[in-house]
Amino acid sequence: MPLLLPSRRAGNFSSLNCELGAILLGLLFSPAAFAQAQQLRLQFDPAKTTVAFTLGDILHTIHGSFRLKEGSVRYDTASRSVDGTILVDAPSGQSGNRSRDRKMHREILESARYPTITFRPDKVQGTVAPMGTSTLQVHGIFSIHGSDHELTVPVRVEIFPDHWIADTHFTVPYVKWGIKNPSTFVLRVSESVEIDVHAAGANSAAMKAP
Repeated sequence: MPLLLPSRRAGNFSSLNCELGAILLGLLFSPAAFAQAQQLRLQFDPAKTTVAFTLGDILHTIHGSFRLKEGSVRYDTASRSVDGTILVDAPSGQSGNRSRDRKMHREILESARYPTITFRPDKVQGTVAPMGTSTLQVHGIFSIHGSDHELTVPVRVEIFPDHWIADTHFTVPYVKWGIKNPSTFVLRVSESVEIDVHAAGANSAAMKAP
């Protein structure tokens, strides 16, 4: 008559369940998985991002836009550190008036010589929620016309599981930063330009498990 050991088999199943549970917990809370949960990488989608500018003058207000070339920002939710680069295509700037735009590119922005406008974030005031809406102050280096300038911009960002959207409005004091004022005897424009950015893109983990 065969010998049955039900208690031993039950013990084996129990041990197996414990081992599987330990493996699962180890995967969930491993350093790589923890790092993955602690970091956000926001990839900008140029097709879904608009960079608009507004320049006031005595007679009317000038509206225009630039195209985003590329952008990627990485944020660590534990240390609140941020880095990345956002590149705007300077020669793409247009206001709907060819003569005015030619002057903007040749004499003001000199976009053939300085083809990119960049923003490199380096500090965040406020807390970026891993999911949902956050309102922040983002400090960084704004580079235009060959010169670097410190700039802090307000940002409202909404993060979803696989994508994100963000909006910001800020002022660029271009004359103070050494860029030529396009004003003439007839045309008088503001010495600063208002910038509105609506950005969107993919949200992926900055670090992946090896």
